[in-house]
Amino acid sequence: MGSFDEDLSSLCKALGHPARVRLVRLLAENGTCISGDLADSMDLAPSTVSEHLRILKEAGLVQGTIDGPRRCYCINDGALEFARKLLKEI
Repeated sequence: MGSFDEDLSSLCKALGHPARVRLVRLLAENGTCISGDLADSMDLAPSTVSEHLRILKEAGLVQGTIDGPRRCYCINDGALEFARKLLKEI
């Protein structure tokens, strides 16, 4: 982990697009989702959703597994709790 400012900045960057905020909310509500289902529920192209998921995954907010052609994503609960802690400390 970096400094408080660095950690918060990385979190804000990852959540700096409304589609990524929506993805986090959908995953938090549903537990896990297949990337194609996420694309359908957001009315976005699968490639667009995949790019947003990649950014969230790099930030550690989302975890993903590959099962053949399917990619299943879920929230990283520890990272989400860390994000909540950071936001409370502002």
